[in-house]
Amino acid sequence: MNVPVEFPLGLAAALFAIGAFGVVFRRSVIVVLMCVELMLNAVNVTFVALARELGAMAGQTAVFFVITVAAAEVAVGLAILLVAFSRRRTLDGDQFASLRG
Repeated sequence: MNVPVEFPLGLAAALFAIGAFGVVFRRSVIVVLMCVELMLNAVNVTFVALARELGAMAGQTAVFFVITVAAAEVAVGLAILLVAFSRRRTLDGDQFASLRG
């Protein structure tokens, strides 16, 4: 069964739109990080769909690097959040506008 490329691209567009909406309109830093991850997964779906359509391995290779960067981003982001939470006792993004001690 051959799935048309429009279906995964539509799914990726919907995931990216939901992630972008969350990044713009949410205040919790944890939710913003989750929305960024959702946007990265939308890009991964696009890479895989187009690589399958074109018959090239470059899309899967790009997905491997995106997953690697996303894992590093989560590790660094959560470490920064732990330090910020221990100093401010909140995860509200508006409270982090000034990070002076």
